[in-house]
Amino acid sequence: MSGVSDGRPVVLVTEAEDVAPGAGAALLESHGFDVVVLPARIPVEPGALPRRARDAIAVIVGLSPIGAAEFDALPALRLLCTTSTGVDMVDLPAAAARGIEVVGLGGVATAEVAVHALTLMLATLRELPAGRAVVTSGGWTSDLGVTPPDIGAFTLGLVGFGRIGREVARIARPLFARILATDPAATEAEHGVELVDLGELLAASHVVSLHLPAGTDTRALMSAERIAAMPRGSVLVNVSRGELVDEGAVLDALDSGRLGAFAADVLDGEPPSVDSTLRDHPRALVTPHMAFLSTASLARYELDPARAVIARLVPPDAARENTVHADER
Repeated sequence: MSGVSDGRPVVLVTEAEDVAPGAGAALLESHGFDVVVLPARIPVEPGALPRRARDAIAVIVGLSPIGAAEFDALPALRLLCTTSTGVDMVDLPAAAARGIEVVGLGGVATAEVAVHALTLMLATLRELPAGRAVVTSGGWTSDLGVTPPDIGAFTLGLVGFGRIGREVARIARPLFARILATDPAATEAEHGVELVDLGELLAASHVVSLHLPAGTDTRALMSAERIAAMPRGSVLVNVSRGELVDEGAVLDALDSGRLGAFAADVLDGEPPSVDSTLRDHPRALVTPHMAFLSTASLARYELDPARAVIARLVPPDAARENTVHADER
């Protein structure tokens, strides 16, 4: 029977080195699934995929690209769940052509990413990298060559006003004079945010924070031209996808002083090369794609994709019964 191993439907979990499948795999097994785990992405070479994995009716994937070749290696596949909010790593037309439902995570690390974005903003505006450099070199206050600005007089611009953008607005509201947002899908503002177009936002914002998915229409959104439209000395923050930013234009703007600072948790190509200028540029603060991390979010990343599989592939009565039995154990 297609999609069944020893009488149990098969779920394939890939890239297990990034997000541990333990709790999610146990939950799936308690609901009657046979779980096959791959440490890396799905191999497409003939004979490289384990036999049981080829029977998978559902797959839980990480950030590696997945498309027609991988789908063809999984002929019984009906459902694909990601361990991220975005689904930009998935070839959606190829999935639709094969009748494969694609489900991204919703809100798993909203609070964590929003807090990280605000942390990057405050760290750059309060000149923490410069302060740390002074201390590590043996200096003190009189050696600090910069003066932090008055954040309370600044305007924050949010490019993207979905779940994370709204949470950033909520927690940042007491700190900034104004908060602007641009998002074609947003029809109502909240938390005192003013909805404007991108051009107006860039021209008025001392801090611009990106909260958009990656796509053909957003690649290199922050180009040299758009960076030049920002007030001189302003800060650009990116906790979304590295592809949103033209990093060459960012480096030029940092070196010229057009951009006061660049703070990012994501880069276009990760990890960056060891000689990447952004790793140690004095006006760049880069963290290693960690905005989503917390003890609570890791548990959700493990469990929520498994819950999505169960919700879609297990009859409700069976799901309730299995949950009760799992709780008893």
